[in-house]
Amino acid sequence: MAKESVKARERKRERLVAKYAAKRKALKEAGDFIGLDKLPRNASPVRLHNRDKLNGRPRGYMRKFGISRVTFRQMASDGKIPGVTKSSW
Repeated sequence: MAKESVKARERKRERLVAKYAAKRKALKEAGDFIGLDKLPRNASPVRLHNRDKLNGRPRGYMRKFGISRVTFRQMASDGKIPGVTKSSW
């Protein structure tokens, strides 16, 4: 489980990216790279990292579900994810 400070930092980055998205797009279309340099670093979408929505784990992220492989396996075993069953043959 990730520390609360790490999860909070990631949420802060998400807010900054959303806040500056329009301004960033306009500056890129205008070719104003000096203006782009003056924006905060965390306003860039490439600085975001996908994390598990429940516990903040940064690795093994499954985009379709928004959780990590570990959380996915536990929830699937408990029957908490509709339409997902453990396969056996």
